[in-house]
Amino acid sequence: MRDSEAFEAFVAAWHPRLLRAAILISGDRHLAEDVLQEALIKLARRWTKVHTDPVNYVRTTLYRDVASRRRRRREFVYEEPPERLDQDTSEESDLKLVFARALAKLPVKQRAVLVLRFYEDLPVGEVAAILRVSPGTVKSQTHAALKRLREVAPELEEVLI
Repeated sequence: MRDSEAFEAFVAAWHPRLLRAAILISGDRHLAEDVLQEALIKLARRWTKVHTDPVNYVRTTLYRDVASRRRRRREFVYEEPPERLDQDTSEESDLKLVFARALAKLPVKQRAVLVLRFYEDLPVGEVAAILRVSPGTVKSQTHAALKRLREVAPELEEVLI
């Protein structure tokens, strides 16, 4: 398989999941789309060097770019969570909305830690490598983020770890 075909296959396979993670980390669908597109462009330029672990390269780039943009803008605009095709009105769906709104109230680093740990289901060591922090920082940020989620959304208490 040629490099361009391998890159296209990677994007086709991972784009939806990476976009959802970017939306959760950024709190803004439009920003997430922009940041993901830029991360994929950066990946395409370095594909021959990082094609063995492109997912973590994109995750790292997403987090760093979202954090960088937030620092520059210093304003927080949150959009409603993305609409899904399976529009059910179940209690689980309501819980997802509450969680998305509560997650949007966290700082970017805490959001990234929770998304990588629990949405992406990555171990502490891998999250630390992606965010370029120590495993202890990942653990303390996870603790602080879960504590903050409990404060801003007490109705999530039953589902939070």
